[in-house]
Amino acid sequence: MLKSTCLGLALVLALGAAANGALMLASPDGWYAAVPGVTTTGPFNQHFIRDIGLIFVLASVALAVGVARPSVRTLLWAATATWFGGHALFHLWEVAVGICAPSALLRDFAAVSLPAILTALLAVWSWRDEHR
Repeated sequence: MLKSTCLGLALVLALGAAANGALMLASPDGWYAAVPGVTTTGPFNQHFIRDIGLIFVLASVALAVGVARPSVRTLLWAATATWFGGHALFHLWEVAVGICAPSALLRDFAAVSLPAILTALLAVWSWRDEHR
């Protein structure tokens, strides 16, 4: 049961990252205008948004491949957790230095912090499952 839950969660996270990345690539201006709080963090930069969109697409591929290929699951999910974790820490730093208000952490939790926490838990579960 735990294994199927973890694999299902990884697929849900992969779909979310793929959708976000695809929107960032296809319509960076639409993404910039649609995501709450983004416009307050700096001016529109199409190149930067598409760069990050590529990272989200790659993260989605890593999560999905990890579901299908247990031999590389821990490595791929740990790499994904590292990116999502770094992204979440960057959001914390923005609050710490006054770029964003503390309310931004709550606003961004579902899209930034929660994926970081969940992918870290998935990577730990995968590592433990691999070493049983």
